[in-house]
Amino acid sequence: MKEKFDYVSARSSQLVTRKYSTSFSLGILFLNKKFHQPIYSIYGFVRCADEIVDSFHGYNKKYLLEKFCADTYDAIENKISLNPILNSFQQVVHEYKIDRELIDGFLHSMEMDLQQSNHNEESFKKYILGSAEVVGLMCLRVFTENDLALYEKLKPAAMKLGAAFQKVNFLRDLKQDYEGLGRTYFPNVDFKKFSKQDKLNIEKEIDNDFQSALQGIKLLPRGARSGVYLAYYYYKKLFEKIRRIPAQRVMRERIRIPNTMKIAYMFKSYLRNSLNLL
Repeated sequence: MKEKFDYVSARSSQLVTRKYSTSFSLGILFLNKKFHQPIYSIYGFVRCADEIVDSFHGYNKKYLLEKFCADTYDAIENKISLNPILNSFQQVVHEYKIDRELIDGFLHSMEMDLQQSNHNEESFKKYILGSAEVVGLMCLRVFTENDLALYEKLKPAAMKLGAAFQKVNFLRDLKQDYEGLGRTYFPNVDFKKFSKQDKLNIEKEIDNDFQSALQGIKLLPRGARSGVYLAYYYYKKLFEKIRRIPAQRVMRERIRIPNTMKIAYMFKSYLRNSLNLL
């Protein structure tokens, strides 16, 4: 029976999530249990594609990504894949009616990472849409459980939240992206002379994204709100830490939050959500 393989596939996505992201793993634990596996499955899919373009140095990344894309669409069409991550993901796609354009957009952004090392305003917006905003929308399809009206209502805020997370990641990883991967994401910035004003301009944009996202979080179903708010709260704290650090230091090191503080933020966010202090 396929149920055994589906179980193994689901556990594979869960393992990928837990190994690659402490913050998202904690956030998932604060979701209603019915949402755990679908979100693990989405994250597992996203993470595997991201690892191809970011980490698999010495291998033919273009070939690997093309094969991953082809295997993804094959899994969705046939409702099965021998790749456990894709088998898990296709189930979520069908159960929650995740639009093909969201998947297309995400995979296109992964292709951009192989083809483009810097961005202008137009390509940056396209990259953020595909790499982050559509991932937020995939998760929103799960959280709204096929309630199309609620999905449409919360869609703008979900996109802003995804954008905020991604831009904070870019700020956190400036050194790694610039020196290790040869990429610069933020447009109109000379990273050889990354200035205080450059950093302030980026931070203002991120702050606006966070403010818009919070309004949507408040309207999420209760089973989803606590977990999403935890991820929001953690990223907001990381963002606030980065804001306090000079531009040149951000270019020299990857800013982190210790695991002990992540646990503290987990309880603080849970308390704030419980007391309706969002």
